[in-house]
Amino acid sequence: MTVYFPERDAGAIADCLAARPQGRLVACLCAQWCGTCRDYLTALTALAARYPDDCFVWIDIETHADALGDIDIENFPTVLVQPAAGGAPQFYGTLLPHIEVLERMLARGAAMPAPTEDMPHVLDWLLDGGRGGA
Repeated sequence: MTVYFPERDAGAIADCLAARPQGRLVACLCAQWCGTCRDYLTALTALAARYPDDCFVWIDIETHADALGDIDIENFPTVLVQPAAGGAPQFYGTLLPHIEVLERMLARGAAMPAPTEDMPHVLDWLLDGGRGGA
């Protein structure tokens, strides 16, 4: 499994989500300039290989600022975990930059309350091929 990037993998992301309706979207909202994010990407790629039923996406919040709308990401990494078929997110928020934290969350599969009013509509945006607003 791989980590997808909306700017180059829009079709592959939509296919991945459609092919795994029982899986999850695991979206990391980060920034290329952030050293912590770059380090986290390496670990996220390894984690994606261990969770082939999920669709992992790396979203640079500056590259996609126009599409994502007025979201307020204060700390990195910020992660969204949501059923690939849609519905309420299982998690949306900042994590410690230790991949083990995300891995434990994915292994448990338990939902943690997420403030849906502040959550960007990443899944809809990705299914639209990264063209429309989030």
